[in-house]
Amino acid sequence: MPDDSLAPRRLCAAVDLVDGGAGVRFTVRMASRDIGAFAIRYDGVAYGYLNQCAHVPMELDWQEGQFFDSAGLYLMCATHGATYAPDTGLCVGGPCRGAALAKLHIEEREGAVFWQPEAPFFAPDAN
Repeated sequence: MPDDSLAPRRLCAAVDLVDGGAGVRFTVRMASRDIGAFAIRYDGVAYGYLNQCAHVPMELDWQEGQFFDSAGLYLMCATHGATYAPDTGLCVGGPCRGAALAKLHIEEREGAVFWQPEAPFFAPDAN
């Protein structure tokens, strides 16, 4: 049976991601453990990151899928207020300044947003 841990995963319809709006959460596998991840849209482009603050590995969203600050310009950690550039994941303010979110490979095609697993981030088991 082929290993499908590297097969692209459809996350949502492209229209479901709105600039500065709610993100789509999903799960990735890293070193035999499942970790939350998310996709957002910023300046017309879809981006994806692990849902872990670079300061302390806690999820960023203050409500499920809410990653942006109130202006829709930066991703913000709900726990300690670290702010990240949505297009690079670089921490631009707060306790982790200079660190970055772990970026994931996101693609758009055929009207949908896909995550393309690649080492060290794989698709979780289908069990």
